[in-house]
Amino acid sequence: MTVAAQQQPAEPIVVRNPATGEILGQVPDQDPEQVRAAVKRARAAQPAWAALSVSERARRVRALQARIVSHTDEIADLLSRECGKTRQEALMMEVVGTCDLAGYFCKRAPAILAPERIPLHLMLHRRSDLHFLPRGVIGIISPWNFPFAIPMGETIMALLAGNAVVLKPSEVTPLIALLSKQQYDASGLPPDLFQVVTGRGGAGAALIDAGIDMCIFTGSTATGRKVAAACGERLIPCTLELGGKAPALVCADADVERTANALIWGAFANAGQVCVSVERAYVHQAVYDELLEKLVERTRKLRQGAPTGADMPDCGSMTWERQIEIVEQRVKSALAAGARALLGGRRRPGAGLFYEPTVLVDCKQDMEVMRKEIFGPVLPIMKVRDEEEGIRLANDSELGLMAYVFTGDRKKGVRLAERLEAGTVMVNDVLSTYAAPETPWGGIKQSGIGRTHSAQGLRDLCITRHINVDRIRPPRRDPFWYPYSDKAYQRMLKLTKFLFGGGRR
Repeated sequence: MTVAAQQQPAEPIVVRNPATGEILGQVPDQDPEQVRAAVKRARAAQPAWAALSVSERARRVRALQARIVSHTDEIADLLSRECGKTRQEALMMEVVGTCDLAGYFCKRAPAILAPERIPLHLMLHRRSDLHFLPRGVIGIISPWNFPFAIPMGETIMALLAGNAVVLKPSEVTPLIALLSKQQYDASGLPPDLFQVVTGRGGAGAALIDAGIDMCIFTGSTATGRKVAAACGERLIPCTLELGGKAPALVCADADVERTANALIWGAFANAGQVCVSVERAYVHQAVYDELLEKLVERTRKLRQGAPTGADMPDCGSMTWERQIEIVEQRVKSALAAGARALLGGRRRPGAGLFYEPTVLVDCKQDMEVMRKEIFGPVLPIMKVRDEEEGIRLANDSELGLMAYVFTGDRKKGVRLAERLEAGTVMVNDVLSTYAAPETPWGGIKQSGIGRTHSAQGLRDLCITRHINVDRIRPPRRDPFWYPYSDKAYQRMLKLTKFLFGGGRR
C-alpha cells in the first residue's frame, strides 16, 4: 500500500435502525491525530474547571441535568431508533437513571470529596487528611447496549470530580453520544471540557495513547483485556466493567409469582442485552414445574416488534448484527446437545434484528448457554436438588458481575448471597441496582476491576493525596533524629516496652 493510500480517510460509519434497517445517519471514523487534538482541547479546558469548588461545579452540572430533563422525549426517541429498544426502556433504563444520578451526586459530591481526617492512634501531635483532587482528562470508551446511561453517568461524575472528559462511543451507536454533546453544549458548560470522538476500534486505541489520565471501559472481557494491557503499558489507571453471566438461584420457599415476573424481565429486558441479565436459572426441584409453567405462559404473551410511533411493544430488537449471530450460535449449540426450547429458539423472520424471547430447559452445565455470555433474550434453566447444588453451579463461572437469589426468608437470602461469587447480589429482585447511584457497580473474577457509581466510584475519579501537618508547635529536633547515641537508644527501648509490652497501651 502506498503512503498516499494510507493517508486516505477511513470509510464513514453508517448508522442504521436495527429494528427497521432505516439509515439514521453517518459519522466519521476519526484518526489518531483528531483524537489527540480532542484530548488536547479537553486538557486545556480542565485546569480552570478544576479550580472551581466542588459546590460550584455541582451548580453548573445541574444545568446539564435540567437540559436532559427538558429534552427527555427527544433523547428517548433517538435511543429507541438507534438501539432498537422500546421507548419505555429507553426512558426508564437510560434517561431517568441518568437524571437521578446527576441529582444525587450534585447534592452529595461536596461532602464526598471533602478532605477526610485520618485519626492517628500514636502520633497525636500530628494530623493527617486525605484530599481528593482531579486526575485531569478521563477517557471513556462506552458500549452500545446502554449508550446514554453508561457514558453520561460516568461523564457527570468525572466532571463533578473536576476532570475533563473525552468520550469514544461504540461505532454501533454513536448518534446518541453526539446528541449528548449537543445537550451538554447547550447547558452552558465549557464546550472543550467534554469532547466526543467517533470511530471504530482504532479510535479507542488512539484515545488511550493520546495521554489521558484515566480510562473507563465498558464492554466485552476480551476487549477489556486489551484495554487493561494498553493502560498498563502507559501506567494509566483504568476501571473495567466487562462481561456477565448472572445466575439466579431459586429456592424452594421462593414466591413463585414474583420470581416468574422477575426472571422474565431480568432475561428479556433490552432484548437481553444487559451485562447483568439473568443468563442462567438454577431452580429448586420443589418449585421447578410451577415456575416453568408461569414462565412459559407469561413469556408467550410478550409483544415483540419495532418501537415506532405510539406503538409500545414489550420487546424491541437486538442492536448489533454480530450479537444476534452469537445468540443464534449459542442456542443452536444447546439444542444440538439436548436442550429444548419451550418458546422461541430462533431469529424472527422478516426485517430487523429480532430474536424471539427464548426459554430453554434440559440444559447442562457444560453447555455454552450455561458457561458463555449470551447477551440476548434467552433464559436457560436447570433443575437442582437443593440450594447447595445451586450455589456450586452458580459459582462455576469465570465471570462474577451480578447474581440473584429468590427466597421467602430474607435472612437466608443474605446468607446465600454471601456465598455467591459476584460484585453485587440481589435478593428477590433483578437488574435495578444500576439505578441506585449510591451503590458500587462492578464485578469480580473476569468481569472487571474497579467500581463506578457510589462514593468509592466518585473518589476513584480523583487522585488521593495524603497531607500530614503538625498540630502543635514542633521542637527544633525530634528525639529520634540525628545524632544517634546509646542513651537515646535506651530511652527508645524503655518506651517501646512501656507502650507495647504486656498488653499495656
